[in-house]
Amino acid sequence: MSDIINLANKLSLFDETWTPKIIAELNGQQVKLAKLKGDLAWHTHEHEDELFLILEGQLTIEFRDRDAVHLEKGDMYIVPKGIEHNPVTKDGASVLLFEPAATKHTGHLIIDRTVTNQERI
Repeated sequence: MSDIINLANKLSLFDETWTPKIIAELNGQQVKLAKLKGDLAWHTHEHEDELFLILEGQLTIEFRDRDAVHLEKGDMYIVPKGIEHNPVTKDGASVLLFEPAATKHTGHLIIDRTVTNQERI
């Protein structure tokens, strides 16, 4: 049986931005929390969809081939696999991410913000 996970408590455990923290796993998927500020980088997840649920703040997901998506607290959006995107937030956001365990943080792009060994909290 699983323990109850309090998202606010988990978010209080870290301040780093663009550094997803694993909070749960199920059926080969990982549930992650992240704090975001500014923009990450244009990247693609070739084989995995990526779910964003906005817990606090606002997030814009930019696309090269379509209009940007603007998300507010309580909104959820799934970036389809293979679609190049760039998450951007001017004032900051806290998000819940849901994606396959094999998903690389910034896809095949390696930058100074890329996290290769995501911490479980």
